[in-house]
Amino acid sequence: MAQPYPVKPIRFVVPYPPGGPLDLMGRLIGQKLTDAWMQPVLVENRTGAGGNIGADMVAKSAPDGYTLLMGAVATHAINPSLYSRISYDPFKDFVAVALVAQVPNILVVNPLVPASNVRELIALAKAKPGGLNFGSGSTGSTGHLAGELFNTMAGVRMTHIPYKGGAPAMQDLLGGQVQLMFDNLANSLPQVKAGKLRALAVTTDKRSPFVPDIPTVEESGVPGFDLTTWFGVFVSAGTPRELVVRLNTEVVRILALSDVRQRLEEMGAAPIANNTPENFSAFVRREYDKYAKVVKDSGAKAD
Repeated sequence: MAQPYPVKPIRFVVPYPPGGPLDLMGRLIGQKLTDAWMQPVLVENRTGAGGNIGADMVAKSAPDGYTLLMGAVATHAINPSLYSRISYDPFKDFVAVALVAQVPNILVVNPLVPASNVRELIALAKAKPGGLNFGSGSTGSTGHLAGELFNTMAGVRMTHIPYKGGAPAMQDLLGGQVQLMFDNLANSLPQVKAGKLRALAVTTDKRSPFVPDIPTVEESGVPGFDLTTWFGVFVSAGTPRELVVRLNTEVVRILALSDVRQRLEEMGAAPIANNTPENFSAFVRREYDKYAKVVKDSGAKAD
């Protein structure tokens, strides 16, 4: 390497607004990198177009390790299929550094819905085609595409109602204006524990260690169903291999710290094994292929 790294401040682009899980983990990792490297890691929220604006900015940045992206399932696996025009290629324009977290979504229903498990929900949906509404925080969110995947794989037709954020969607679910959501685990679990929502299943292929009594959608009668919200660190294509390895080593070290693990667990995220750039890159490719099929089968579009 021609010179030590880092020798100047690093920009860490979060393509979503402050306050969400992506922003929280970006700031936590940024602070830990600052402490370790004695160079400021400055978190910059570049929002818009479902994460595309911030991602595009990093894609076009110099490949020198001084601009990082906290990417997500939306920026690298969903949006390229969901938007008719997108200004970056999730593979040609980026190098995957490290997976930060995978968080299951949870299928929750309003208690007035006469279904206590997934099989009963499927029967209800088949009896009332289009009659059940599922809310989500936005078109193209994992909550939206989980519902579309469920429609396709369970052979039902439920109606998607998009909202401007998860909070208003949750309010309408609690109020009965929509009947169900595929929401993130950390957001819905307090409502489930308070008896205000009924949890039917988690969307991952394995049960969550945080709610081990809640079955998966797959074991509840929809074979092959598997969907997770995830986010991870990327840099622009052409970044030297030694910088990618150094960044990966630091992020993996940070994820093992007790206070960071506690924050991950609060979001329902379990530790990630075999967290190499190569494994993360292969994971992103599988996710891209999966969501391309979901978007095509459902006809979902964001523009």
